[in-house]
Amino acid sequence: MTAASNCIRASQSSHFLADAFQRELAHWNRERLEPSFVCKAWRPRFEDEVRMRRLEGEFLEELRAEVAEEAATVPTEAREFIAWFEGLREMGPGQGDPLFPWLAAEATRDELRWFFEQEAAGEAGFEDLVALTQVKLPTRPKLELARNYWDEMGHGTQKGMHGPMLDGLVETLCVTPAIENTVWESLCLANAMTAMATNRRYAWHSVGALGIIELTAPGRSAMVAEGLKRVGLTPKEARYFTLHAVLDIRHSEDWNREAIMPAVEADPRRAWAMAEGALIRLRCGARCFDAYRSRLWS
Repeated sequence: MTAASNCIRASQSSHFLADAFQRELAHWNRERLEPSFVCKAWRPRFEDEVRMRRLEGEFLEELRAEVAEEAATVPTEAREFIAWFEGLREMGPGQGDPLFPWLAAEATRDELRWFFEQEAAGEAGFEDLVALTQVKLPTRPKLELARNYWDEMGHGTQKGMHGPMLDGLVETLCVTPAIENTVWESLCLANAMTAMATNRRYAWHSVGALGIIELTAPGRSAMVAEGLKRVGLTPKEARYFTLHAVLDIRHSEDWNREAIMPAVEADPRRAWAMAEGALIRLRCGARCFDAYRSRLWS
């Protein structure tokens, strides 16, 4: 039994790592982040927000408890920490999952559609997470997050924005991403990323979590793109995944050099926070892959 499987089974008795709570949290995140208007009912909404923020905090603390022992052992010298961090690409939870070679070589169009629907519904919006995380960061990490954000935003052109590329693939595959149709593990991943980015006490956790996405996404993205093209999509239609298979390699190198390394050099305590964030992201991803395989291979 793998460590990820142990983690998944251990979570079955958790109130937070469960279907009902993750759906409630996902709906709340969608509502609170949506641009809105002033209304007279702001007081009861505020009281509900206090309740949800407390529950969100307890949820994140449960995720931290899963990884705290491993994170406490990471080196706090900057170059040694980067070496540990980059090692997660091969040895981290969920890495080398057999789901992705199967998507590349064997999955049908309908199976790829279901996989993508889950991913799209659970997408937290990388550019928004970066924007939320960079608030009041030190100059050098802040500049790197700004460059990353500008890439996500297509350098100011709509056709280059990554979000609309994802939306275009939703239309091409004729899927309807919705919280109600999404496994809770995918919602949990998005909820965890949103929680780290929106709560400043987890800002360095978010830097680590976003950095591990850039580090580990290219290989998976390449295999998904291969599967999409195998079932008939054009390179242009599969561009969202093809682009991330290449661009995120450079993003990861820049993020590690310009955001993570100077942050740890300035304050070694940040290494533990970023390690926890990275491990939380990877464990949530491993839960997703396990849930996807259970559904697709049943």
